[in-house]
Amino acid sequence: MLKSELPFWKTKALHEMTVDEWESLCDGCGRCCLQKLENKKTGKVYYTSVACYLLNNETCRCKSYKERTRLVPECVVLKPETAIRFRWLPVTCAYRLLAEGKELSWWHPLLSGDPDTVNEAGISVRGKVISEEYVHPDDLENYILKLRTPF
Repeated sequence: MLKSELPFWKTKALHEMTVDEWESLCDGCGRCCLQKLENKKTGKVYYTSVACYLLNNETCRCKSYKERTRLVPECVVLKPETAIRFRWLPVTCAYRLLAEGKELSWWHPLLSGDPDTVNEAGISVRGKVISEEYVHPDDLENYILKLRTPF
């Protein structure tokens, strides 16, 4: 296979990707939109089953993607130049996988050609989380997921 026949994520570094290429790496799992708690002593990040109020629980996409950082100032914007810090992302995340020099998973829409394979594979948070609108911030610890990789 010639280099030109390879998909863009195999031929370009993260910082060389166009905005559209970069955005297409998102598999739509919604895991990055889960509330997370960090142990200040160890730096370990714990995922909860509580999602940002902007996450659509059916589509696993942000309800207001372009306005998210205004509406949720603590929303983390993923950028190629900060890829080295992606360790808090789930181990299934394409941004993290590529930053670590790993391959995309079979269910990723860029490989499968189907945006629903992330749901079929059980990777997405569809129907598995509740909105932060219904959880008091002091109660987040009660929603910590016990799994190493959520879902």
